[in-house]
Amino acid sequence: MSKIALVTDSTCDLPQEIIKRYDIKILPLKVIYSNAEYKDRVDITPEEIYSRFDEEIPKTSLPSLGECIDLFNKLESEGYTHLIVTTISSGLSGTINMIRNAKSAIENLVIEIIDSKSLSMGLGYPVLEGAKELEKTKDYHKTIKKIKEVISRTDTYYVVKTLEYLKKGGRIGRVEGTIGDLLRIKPIISINEEGVYYTYKKIRGRKRSLKALYNLVKERAEKCMINVAVAHGDAYDEGIDLLDKIKKIKNVKEVTLTQISPVLVVHTGPGLVGVIVSDRI
Repeated sequence: MSKIALVTDSTCDLPQEIIKRYDIKILPLKVIYSNAEYKDRVDITPEEIYSRFDEEIPKTSLPSLGECIDLFNKLESEGYTHLIVTTISSGLSGTINMIRNAKSAIENLVIEIIDSKSLSMGLGYPVLEGAKELEKTKDYHKTIKKIKEVISRTDTYYVVKTLEYLKKGGRIGRVEGTIGDLLRIKPIISINEEGVYYTYKKIRGRKRSLKALYNLVKERAEKCMINVAVAHGDAYDEGIDLLDKIKKIKNVKEVTLTQISPVLVVHTGPGLVGVIVSDRI
C-alpha cells in the first residue's frame, strides 16, 4: 500500500487549522537579519517583521538543501512512499530548483514536484484542494491532477502601498511604476503564466485600487462559483472590510482571510491587500 504526503512551503498562507486538519507538511523559507536567521512562520511572525522595518529590512532565503533532504528522509522513515511537493512560483523563488536537487538525492520515494506559478493562497488553494482529493480517493495521480487543475483556474491580484520593497528585494518583475508613487498610481499586481509579477491594471489612489479588487471578484463571480481568499500584510482593517463586502457577492462559495507569511512581508512591505480567486468546477 502506498502512503502519500502533501508537502508545500511556508509561503502558502494556509491557516494553521487547515495544515493540521490535512496533515500537510510545510518546508519553511527563511528570514535573514544581519545578526540572526529565522524560519518562516516557525521562529518569526509577520508582526515582528513590521516592528523591525525601521531598523532593518531583512533578506530572505530558501530552505537549505540539507533541510529538504532531512524532511524527505523523515517522511520515508514514517512510512511514506509517495510525495507531492507544490511550491511557490519558480519565477519568484529558487525553492523549486532546490527541491529538485533534493529529489535527486533520494532513492526510495516517488516524488512529484509542481510549480504553482503563484504564492500565498494562490499556492494554498491548490494544496488544499489536493488534500481534499487525497482524503477522498487516496489516489496519487488523481491528487496530482487536481492540484494542477486548481492552479490553472486560480488567479492572484494585490496592491501595495509602495513598490519600494519589491524593488529592494529584486521581485519587481514586469510591474510598471517607477514614478507611480509620485503620481499616486497603485498598480494591481498579478502573476503571469511564467510565474512573474506584472501590472494587471493601473489605478489612481488607494481607495480606488481596493474597489478595483472588489470589482475583479464580482466580475469573476458572474461567470461561475468561486472561492476567494483576502490576503493582507499589516492591513487587517482594510482586509476585513473587503472580505465583508465579498461575502455578499452571489456565487462566492467560501471566503478566507489570511495574513501573508513573514517571507512575503519582507518583499511587499506593510499595506498589502490582495484577492486570490479560484473557480469551483
